[in-house]
Amino acid sequence: MIAEPAQFEAFVHQYKDLVFATAFRLLGRAAEAEDVAQETFLRAWKHWDELAGSATAGGWLKTVSRNLCINHLERYRNRWKFFSELKASDAADDDEGLEASFAAPETLSADTLTNDQHEVLAEALQKLPNDQRVALVLFHYEDLDYAEIATRLKVSLGKVKTDIHRARATLAKKLQLRREELGV
Repeated sequence: MIAEPAQFEAFVHQYKDLVFATAFRLLGRAAEAEDVAQETFLRAWKHWDELAGSATAGGWLKTVSRNLCINHLERYRNRWKFFSELKASDAADDDEGLEASFAAPETLSADTLTNDQHEVLAEALQKLPNDQRVALVLFHYEDLDYAEIATRLKVSLGKVKTDIHRARATLAKKLQLRREELGV
C-alpha cells in the first residue's frame, strides 16, 4: 500500500506526543528528542504498509523511539559521567546529601501527584545524571525489568538497581522539599 500524505500526516499528528514524550524522558533534551522523533516517523513511513490501520502502531512507535534513544545514548556513552565515578568535589551544592535518609517509594503514582508535583518531578528528572534518568524512565515509564534494562544499556544489574535507587531518592527528596515549601 502506498501511503497517502494526508493519511500519514494524520498518523504523525495522532502519535507525535507519545513519540516525543518517550524520547524526551530518556534523553532529557528537546533537540535530541525531536531528532529521535523524526527518525522514528521516517521508519514508520518505511513500514507504512504494516502500520496503516494497525491497532499496535502506538506500541511499535514507542518501541522504535525507545530503541533509537538507547542507541543514541550508547553512541555518546563516553560523554556520560557515571555516578560511581563522581567525586565529592564534582557534586553541585544542591546535590549534597544525595542519599536520602528515608526509603523512597517503589513507584510514584501519577494519580496522586498534583500538577505542581508533576512539574517538579519533570524538572528534577531532567536534572538527574543521564544514567540514573535513563534507568528510571525505562523502569517506570517503559515498564522494563531490571535485567532487561541492564541488557539494553550494557551495564551490570547492580548498576541499574543502584541508579534507580539513587534516582528515586533524589526525586523523593526534591518532592519533599517542594511540599515543605508549599506547607503541605
